[in-house]
Amino acid sequence: MKAMVQVSAALIRRGGRFMICRRPAHKARGLKWEFVGGKAESGETPQEALIRECREEIGVEIEVGDIFAEVDHIYPDISIHLTVFNASIKDDAEPQMLEHDDILFITPAEIPLYDFCPADESILKKILEEAE
Repeated sequence: MKAMVQVSAALIRRGGRFMICRRPAHKARGLKWEFVGGKAESGETPQEALIRECREEIGVEIEVGDIFAEVDHIYPDISIHLTVFNASIKDDAEPQMLEHDDILFITPAEIPLYDFCPADESILKKILEEAE
């Protein structure tokens, strides 16, 4: 069995919407939607990894809040422990598409319109439940 890879992601809300990003076509799970974030590097805390990933992927500084959800998921190519943090963008900066091919802010009701990475399913369910 492969080692579990630690992945951090950000649930960034704006008004009644939250941010989603579409993976580039050439990457694993290409063109699927996800939360911004990525793998922790050696010696990084999940929060530090998330701050670095947001800087690299969407060009913004974030404030990392509490944990929204955690999930373990096994893909054919990787096993991940995904920690999703509530987060906010500092200084009202606009996210940039440095890594993804689209960035949107959607409402919970719009979740079914998008094809998300399988690891995100339980997180999306929790967002929908909160919105009810």
